Amino acid sequence: SRGAAAMLPWGRQPWGRLCRGSSPFLPFLVLVSVTFGVLAPLTCRQLLHSYFYMRQWYLNPMSQDFLKQNQEDGQSALHYFEQLRAPNSSEKLTGEALQPWLLITIITVQRRPEFHYVLQVASHFHRLLQECGPSCRHHRVLLCNVEAEPGSHWDAMLLANFFAMVSRYGGRKDLEFSLNRFEKEKQDYTYCLEKSLQAYNPEYVLLVEDDAVPEEQIFPVLHHLLQVRFSRPHLQDALYVKLYHPERLQHYINPEPMRILEWFGVGMFWGSLLSFVYVRVTNRSSLSWPIMLFFALYSMLLVELVGRHYFLELRRLAPPFYNVVPVTECCTPAMLFSAPSARRALGYLKDLRCRQGFAKDTALYSLLRTKGERAFVVEPNLVRHVGVFSSLRLNDNPKLL
Repeated sequence: SRGAAAMLPWGRQPWGRLCRGSSPFLPFLVLVSVTFGVLAPLTCRQLLHSYFYMRQWYLNPMSQDFLKQNQEDGQSALHYFEQLRAPNSSEKLTGEALQPWLLITIITVQRRPEFHYVLQVASHFHRLLQECGPSCRHHRVLLCNVEAEPGSHWDAMLLANFFAMVSRYGGRKDLEFSLNRFEKEKQDYTYCLEKSLQAYNPEYVLLVEDDAVPEEQIFPVLHHLLQVRFSRPHLQDALYVKLYHPERLQHYINPEPMRILEWFGVGMFWGSLLSFVYVRVTNRSSLSWPIMLFFALYSMLLVELVGRHYFLELRRLAPPFYNVVPVTECCTPAMLFSAPSARRALGYLKDLRCRQGFAKDTALYSLLRTKGERAFVVEPNLVRHVGVFSSLRLNDNPKLL
């Protein structure tokens, strides 16, 4: 009777016998249908870097909200420095006299002044350095102004009251108009890197573009990486270390096949774990390979479709959890060089000429093959790229994707 069946232990009820003794095809089909047809689309529809993101519904309003918040953050950064007491001359000389262990060089050019990009970056670094305390006492900040008319870059002029600053140009008469904008960007980049070495002779240079806002954990993670991880032979002597890679390019299925092994590892770990849970719940006598294969593929598909970027965020729990993998090509918002590697990079880049389709990020990446160098990228990102208005490509209606 129905009442008697309800009193049986779960594993002896008809459903339990079905899962234990018959093919699990039907329950697996239900699981896949519910997960990828209902739950994941509902919960991930507003996740920007998920395959379930409903772009046609959310992209325009999210882009407008981002621009509004970015403008508010720019105003907050402006107020931060307006209320901050500028150091006097003796304090600046005392600070600059010390050879820094890490020099943070911010490359800046005037663009969309209402967003105050460079103020956002500088205010975050200034606050994080203050909060870092003694462990950051050998860190310095240098502002590298590559605006053709440096005096017209008002945000840079404001920051010159708080940080050391170098300017590449003394006016448009110094600008070589024959250069294409990609070559000019590369030469500005090498100028700032070279000046960083000449002015301070630091052990490490963190070259940051003026729209790359540091994450809260950047200094603890950098200290751990440089003092622990990069002391290992296979990581030493890297040409550079990238601290940012675009989230939209962090999926497993992409032109960078190095992540395939990681993807298989995700499937093996979660597939084994879910298979064990399934066997225990259904009171099966043993684990079978078809069940493990199903849960491995299920896990791999779920992580890819939800978005690898969001699972990488779990690594922010502690500095040792951050991942260091072979470098990827795109983008240079934040690049870390040791002093010897910076000198090698300068020598290499001066022999290359950038152009459309061969910008400075591609040029740096090409050196790994032509010069036999190595480079790495840190995951998850240690900076946020907030600049939707590019200094190279005009776009009056930017979108987050």
